Amino acid sequence: MKHVTIVVPDGYADLSSITGSFDILMRADELWRNRGNQSKLEMHIAGFVTELKLDVGFFSIFPEDIRDIKITDLVIIPSVGDYYNGTVEKNAPLVTWIKEQYNYGAEIASICTGAFLLAATGLLNGKECSTHWHAEDDFKRQFPNIRLRTDRLLTAAGGIYTNGGSYSFLNLILLLIEIYFDRQTAIVCSKMYQIDMDRTMQSPFIIFKAQKNHGDDLVCQAQTYIEENLTEKISFEDLASRLAISRRNFDRRFVKAVGNTPVEYLQRVKVEVAKNSLENGHKSIFEVMTEVGYSDDKAFREVFKRITGLSPLGYRARFAQKARSA
Repeated sequence: MKHVTIVVPDGYADLSSITGSFDILMRADELWRNRGNQSKLEMHIAGFVTELKLDVGFFSIFPEDIRDIKITDLVIIPSVGDYYNGTVEKNAPLVTWIKEQYNYGAEIASICTGAFLLAATGLLNGKECSTHWHAEDDFKRQFPNIRLRTDRLLTAAGGIYTNGGSYSFLNLILLLIEIYFDRQTAIVCSKMYQIDMDRTMQSPFIIFKAQKNHGDDLVCQAQTYIEENLTEKISFEDLASRLAISRRNFDRRFVKAVGNTPVEYLQRVKVEVAKNSLENGHKSIFEVMTEVGYSDDKAFREVFKRITGLSPLGYRARFAQKARSA
């Protein structure tokens, strides 16, 4: 039997990722027992706090005292929403406890921005992980030694599992069910809870956010120029000269401030504009392509798919607004 502990941080935790994980894992164990097997899971919800009030006090969690749990086999860290900075600061004892459990042999799974608590343990240094794409800039700034993969829905290595944003934790729980039970149980759970199996990417859901609070005025000028001249063939040599800086120093400052090279930034802005056109309009792929300054259909499709994980046609099929019937 596997001892599973869903931890409750002090400060804030996403209720759905706690109750959802608990519910699906318990149902998986029930399905397993209904097939004539012995129970596989012993579930606990525990923390250093005695009560955590959530959502303006409408809900409360009363976790077990985590100090009574000496050894566990799996630790699940829930999402901490947008409160990852303050929550990490308030939870030094929990961070230490999680690291100790891993050193004792436990596996660790973090949900969405729960990755901030996991990262604070140091267990992810030099490794890959995922979290919600919305928290990408903050995560990279706080944990530069971790290879963040916001394009990935799930990562798994060395007994550590992470997932992307929000309700994609359901796919993480399905993965854990497949590992701790079997594929058949995971498939039945996917059907009962209507969760798409084997999703691997969160790229199609990413909304590109132009990082402009970096304080480098020269780079801000460059970003504005790029955004206002998407249909033009931009020469970054000329742009650097216009800003009275060498191309090498321009690239270095741009990457430091924004996290992308100027070319990557231009591509991401173009693709974001193209995504909006595909979602909201009735233009052809060719019209969208030329609207953002591409003349080569193959190049446009390759860049679009590399950034979103979908072809332009596939993206429109998934996200375009349907015309409402009168």
